Amino acid sequence: MQSFSLFSYISFFFLFTTLSFVKTVLTQDGFCSAPLRIDADSNSQPLYWKVTNPTLSPSHLQDLPGFTRSVYKKDHAFITPESQVFSPLPDWTNTLGAYLITPAIGSHFVMYLAKMQENSKSGLPPSDVERFIFVVQGSAVLTNISGNVHNLKVDSYAYLPPNLDHTVETDAAATLIVFERRYSGLENHVTEQIVGSTDKQPLLETPGEIFELRKLLPTSLAYDFNIHVSSTTCLWLFSPIIYLI
Repeated sequence: MQSFSLFSYISFFFLFTTLSFVKTVLTQDGFCSAPLRIDADSNSQPLYWKVTNPTLSPSHLQDLPGFTRSVYKKDHAFITPESQVFSPLPDWTNTLGAYLITPAIGSHFVMYLAKMQENSKSGLPPSDVERFIFVVQGSAVLTNISGNVHNLKVDSYAYLPPNLDHTVETDAAATLIVFERRYSGLENHVTEQIVGSTDKQPLLETPGEIFELRKLLPTSLAYDFNIHVSSTTCLWLFSPIIYLI
């Protein structure tokens, strides 16, 4: 199985963004002792609120025209929200997209934010392309060609096999992270649609580390990539970062 890795594809290509697959909790004492999971229903900020809010830049630079913390290099990119450019997504209805990574900069997959508005509807990926979606704000309804319906809320995700006719629809505003990749299959191995939630996945063993790690897709040969979600509480992580491991 191949992994989406910001540290291992092409020549160790990696991408740090202010998307929040990492939940960060700061404590007054500066120790990694706060609960690792933030309850989205609590009085705290929504679980992935930094995806749809400006980056936390120093106060004296926030109003500086052209200011950005983003960096693009040959073997890595650091992309922050103020650098994201949204435009209508092809074949999607009432949806704006911001591409964060594409084959044009050397990757073997596409990653973008999809901001769905009221009465929005997704389009289909190209032929033979698999899709993975993760809800970071609002909720959406996933329906496939067989008529199976799933309500996706924040922290929910879905894997859609290549060439599976499906739609994602919203009645109100919602934000998705979308990954698309040309499927590399093996004979006699077939993928299936998967719908899940991060908190339902078991923790992986990470001896000696200060983060929690969860795997979102099966490790069987049919699936040619995987996505891991990492959670940490350390003080030095001031903004969330996404790890595709």
